[in-house]
Amino acid sequence: MNKIHIKNNLKTKFIGQDIVVLDIIDSTQDEIKRRDNLENGTVIIAENQTKGKGTHGRVWYTDTSGKNIAMTFVLYPNTHISKFEDITVIIARCIVKTFKKLYNINLDIKYPNDIVINSKKIGGILTETKVIGQNVKELYIGIGLNILQKGFRENIKDIASSIINEFNIKCIREDIISEFFNIFEYEYLKLLEG
Repeated sequence: MNKIHIKNNLKTKFIGQDIVVLDIIDSTQDEIKRRDNLENGTVIIAENQTKGKGTHGRVWYTDTSGKNIAMTFVLYPNTHISKFEDITVIIARCIVKTFKKLYNINLDIKYPNDIVINSKKIGGILTETKVIGQNVKELYIGIGLNILQKGFRENIKDIASSIINEFNIKCIREDIISEFFNIFEYEYLKLLEG
């Protein structure tokens, strides 16, 4: 994963301006919470996750280095919790928009947090918050996307797929990340102002 490539295409004020790329860790979601004093919008990206987190305590596999996207970024909104009821759906729509814009392909959302095509899951979103009183102080957004992986583990091969398997397109992971951040930051700032 090339940090400079991501940054060269960023038009954001803060999301993705600080990027940490790691080769192998347990989970980007856990790793970002272990770190102190991160800047607003910091993202941690892993080439491999040994215990990636899906929803409902499931494991999200990212075990093919250089093939997929596994990342978590942190935001400090300090805003009333009611504004974040639809945050996962907003993120999902931004992911769909990213692929439409970059590659003119249509992905579907299995509400609220799965990205699917032909009834197979190619992506997932995990949002976690730290709330004090009624305000969201910390928002952790984890995203996993299967991009270039061709083979899948036996236990998920019938329900999981990737962009390359479904569309035969060699997407550039860095372009997807930067374009997603550009699209999402605009929606996020709108949400805070609304």
